Amino acid sequence: MTELITYRGRAITSEDILFIEKLIAAHPGESRRTLSTKLCEAWQWRQANGALRDMVCRGMLLMLHRAGHIELPPVKFVPHNPLAKRVRPAPVLLDTTPIAVTLRDLQPLEFMLVRRSGEEPLFNSLMEEHHYLGYEQPVGEHLKYLVWANGRPVACVAWSSAPRHIGVRDRYIGWDQETRRRNIRFLAYNTRFLILPWVKVPHLASHILGRMAARLSTDWEQVYGHPIYFAETFVDTERFRGTCYRAANWVVLGKTTGRGKQSNSYVPNRSIKEVLGYPLTKHFRQLLGSEQ
Repeated sequence: MTELITYRGRAITSEDILFIEKLIAAHPGESRRTLSTKLCEAWQWRQANGALRDMVCRGMLLMLHRAGHIELPPVKFVPHNPLAKRVRPAPVLLDTTPIAVTLRDLQPLEFMLVRRSGEEPLFNSLMEEHHYLGYEQPVGEHLKYLVWANGRPVACVAWSSAPRHIGVRDRYIGWDQETRRRNIRFLAYNTRFLILPWVKVPHLASHILGRMAARLSTDWEQVYGHPIYFAETFVDTERFRGTCYRAANWVVLGKTTGRGKQSNSYVPNRSIKEVLGYPLTKHFRQLLGSEQ
């Protein structure tokens, strides 16, 4: 069995190419999307929640087509891409009366999972208007939370699938490339954390991080069918010190290289950030496959 190429961690062999060619020949006139679905079903190529890995498969087929390994049928139509000209979230009118109390007086806090709910537009708008990075639509597995106190939103927290490779994180976990490819889905990346600017409550941020750590894995498993064993985030040290993460017992793992995944040199092309991590279980290395 000869390996020809690797795509998103999957080795594509000469036998795989032959199988794909036979699949295309057996379904003349079918669209590329239909062929992708049939290939996923034949290979049992699925996400952790059971859904077919259709988008990944289509990307692989296109790559093989462009490399001359297979001949895909002509594109039948170009569908409208709603993400190409996404309308930015509109501002919302809220009570911005300052909240300056103790954490005890602010209680109880309500954590609301808002993805695919009527409150998701509020979350998106608050991030767009008040987070220095603005709102960005996550791709892949992700969760969004609004934190409420006395009927008013006080914070927003967003989590998504972890980046595939971060050197300092991978060394901290201690896994090899194949183990990382297989188990990266058990990590979650804290992409956004916003305390609304009129909320001035000491220790609120670290308290929210602690509460999130206690529920993140359970919530993720309910939505995507698998738990989370390790959380991570980046801190732009030119803007922030990451004090709330340290206060919540997150571990400083090191720094990024400053090179994005599209970089083709060793020269940094973006700001260098501090990488912090938080094990959600003391057995995280064993569960992630880095301890045999």
